Amino acid sequence: MKRQTLTTISFIICCFLFSPVQAQHRLWYDQPAQTWTQALPIGNGVMGGMVFGTPVVEHIQINEETIWAGQPNNVVNPNAKEALPEVRRLIFEGKYKEAQDLANAKVMPRAVDKNMGMPYQPFGDLYIAMPGHANYQNYERWLDLDNARSVVRYQVDGVQYERETIAPLGGHEVIAIRLTASEKGKMTFTANMTTPHENPLVGMDGNEATLLGVSSKHEGLKGKVRFMGRMAVQTKGGKVTGSNGNISVVGADEATLYVTVGTNVKSYKDITGDEVQQSKERLSGAMALGYEALKALHEKTYKHYYNRVTLDLGPDYYAKVPTNKRIERFATVPDGSLTEGQSVALQSPEGPDNHLVATYFQFGRYLLICSSQPDNMNPANLQGIWNDKMFPSWDSKYTTNINLEMNYWPSEVTNLTEMNEPLFKLIREIYEQGKETAREMYGAEGWVLHHNTDQWRITGPVDRAQTGLWPVGSAWLCRHLWEHYLYTRDEVFLRQYYPIMLDAARFYTQTLQKHPTKGWLVVCPGESPEHGGKGRPTPLDAGVTMDNQIITELYTNVLEAAKVLGYDSNHNSQLSILNSQLKELPPMQIGRWGQLQEWLDDLDDPKDDHRHFSHLYGLYPSYQISPTRTPKLWEAARKSLEARGDVSTGWSMGWKVCSWARLLDGEHAYKLIKDQLTLTADTFLIFGTVKQRGGTYPNMFDAHPPFQIDGNFGCTAGIAEMLMQSYDGFIYLLPALPNVWKDGRVKGLVARGGFEIDIDWKDGKLTKAVIRSKNGGPCLLRSNTPLKGKGLKKDKKGLYVLNTKTGGIYELYH
Repeated sequence: MKRQTLTTISFIICCFLFSPVQAQHRLWYDQPAQTWTQALPIGNGVMGGMVFGTPVVEHIQINEETIWAGQPNNVVNPNAKEALPEVRRLIFEGKYKEAQDLANAKVMPRAVDKNMGMPYQPFGDLYIAMPGHANYQNYERWLDLDNARSVVRYQVDGVQYERETIAPLGGHEVIAIRLTASEKGKMTFTANMTTPHENPLVGMDGNEATLLGVSSKHEGLKGKVRFMGRMAVQTKGGKVTGSNGNISVVGADEATLYVTVGTNVKSYKDITGDEVQQSKERLSGAMALGYEALKALHEKTYKHYYNRVTLDLGPDYYAKVPTNKRIERFATVPDGSLTEGQSVALQSPEGPDNHLVATYFQFGRYLLICSSQPDNMNPANLQGIWNDKMFPSWDSKYTTNINLEMNYWPSEVTNLTEMNEPLFKLIREIYEQGKETAREMYGAEGWVLHHNTDQWRITGPVDRAQTGLWPVGSAWLCRHLWEHYLYTRDEVFLRQYYPIMLDAARFYTQTLQKHPTKGWLVVCPGESPEHGGKGRPTPLDAGVTMDNQIITELYTNVLEAAKVLGYDSNHNSQLSILNSQLKELPPMQIGRWGQLQEWLDDLDDPKDDHRHFSHLYGLYPSYQISPTRTPKLWEAARKSLEARGDVSTGWSMGWKVCSWARLLDGEHAYKLIKDQLTLTADTFLIFGTVKQRGGTYPNMFDAHPPFQIDGNFGCTAGIAEMLMQSYDGFIYLLPALPNVWKDGRVKGLVARGGFEIDIDWKDGKLTKAVIRSKNGGPCLLRSNTPLKGKGLKKDKKGLYVLNTKTGGIYELYH
């Protein structure tokens, strides 16, 4: 008995000594950031910061969500309504280039209108100069995803210094930096704020440093957003002085810097606010609470969201390998593992770096929490809330032909439903603006949104006709309203947003055109976003597959919503029109080489590898294509996706992860994750920049390139889709599990119908599942592994049937 006990104790000790470091989700580095895409992001939806972690001069680049160029506006070309019939005629006659030229001249916004969409702009930068810290040792910095904090730690002359930076959640719109040292009296620094905007006013307001500025002009339109940055410090010991916008601390035991920004933006149509007063209120509220209480509230708020979902894909063998090196190695070896000598967990067997994938998954959830809080004025934009450029790529605004929507793909399935509220707020606001555009540009009722919007909620077309004349952004955004209902079964929400969905459909009932040769009702002008096909002069066309899918889905969802809410389509003229027109919309078609056609005509080139594959909208995010309901279309979608290839822009690869998961091909989906997690260089040449492929930057930001955050969100949604799907009338457990994820566990994913799902698996087979029912009712399940459990039955289709009660928890086993 004693020998057995000793053996057991020895085994436990050995396991403790030789097991990998306890798995944490963090981005860890052994050098300061040299570029913006090596810095680490923090945010609370209002304030965003990028922490560089340089010992001698800390640099935190700062954003505030409402600093945009421009002012409230929603101008459309006054010639558009008159010109559109001729544009349509030219398209139907196959004169696409002529149609494009006319649209650019008469339909798209004029230079005098200055309505090209406004850029999201930075506030500026915080610098903290630490004299004598140039010669540092034992340096490390990390982003702690489990607690939403950035930490920098190093030693100078035997003293350990640490900086902890948070953008606290819980209603306090500041960035707070706690600076500590292992010895008392060692904290000495000078902090100041700068901005790239012209002619700022820098000064002091008592013991607070201030910076007053105005957003910069764009395309000849003078910026009207005013902002004030405000900074103050709290210390233990030492001496504090301030002058000319600089705050200096000498000989303190520790210090906490607070930085905030106020603006005059009250809403998308009101910029009469007081930026000075707002900055005062934001700063005083945070400082009155104090750092410890602020941090406690922050962590409580953050973990309320973040801790809902956990993903365990195995031990973290490489916790002491810098994250950029892990990314660099991940895509270059067959199984994603590091080579001998690069693993510091030498006591444990080396294996695939699956924990990097789990961290990337949680990083996507972290970014959504940090850039899209329920009470924000704006949703996450093309770069979330992080931008260091005055005129960023694509203005860092809201591209609605996939990018804005992709930002919110993980919101429901990864249990972050509250993060949708800023998106729903945007939809409510563009609904109002879009009614004006529908009336003035198309002479129609209802509302419309084209391929872009910004803080001012513009809804008319922008840029050029070949990208901007795409009037179905409103319909796509409406699917997020219906999806929220499907996940939550919240009829109060559905009743609130049903008029928006119905009016979106109303617009198309009045603007769809009868195709002169094919007879279908089609969107014209429309386009397969940003893609005309090889050899074609323009993307402008009529009845492209994506437009047909989106309108079909909108009509179907409105009719289903009407049933839920008790509206009788037989006695409602608008619903009757939808029912009638639904039968006249073009069906999806299979082309000459077995592909899903992108256009009404069979024009697809099997060698076309364009980043957009918009005709597969019906596969994902929609679910009009299914292996059970539409197997031939499902195979055609696979053919199209194979032809498009794998490596592309970052966001495109994120979409492909989702799409291959829907094709139930876990190996191909995992291959796309490896393509996505390919390190993209972020260094610059003296003359111009290096042209890079899509992938991931050293700080795990998605690389289009340049940085676009949608790829992060798309891949996070794709990983969830590999583990659980719920779109086809049942919940599919482990539908696309790759071989490399041999053992694992996921907890807290959400399925349509209001079910929370936990899944454990071993050797690639499900061992346990837990179903938590929020709304009650029948729950249909599919599993590749036989299941057993109390009350579980099997129907004629091979699906497991579980009758649940509200709040019920049901455990199922292999």
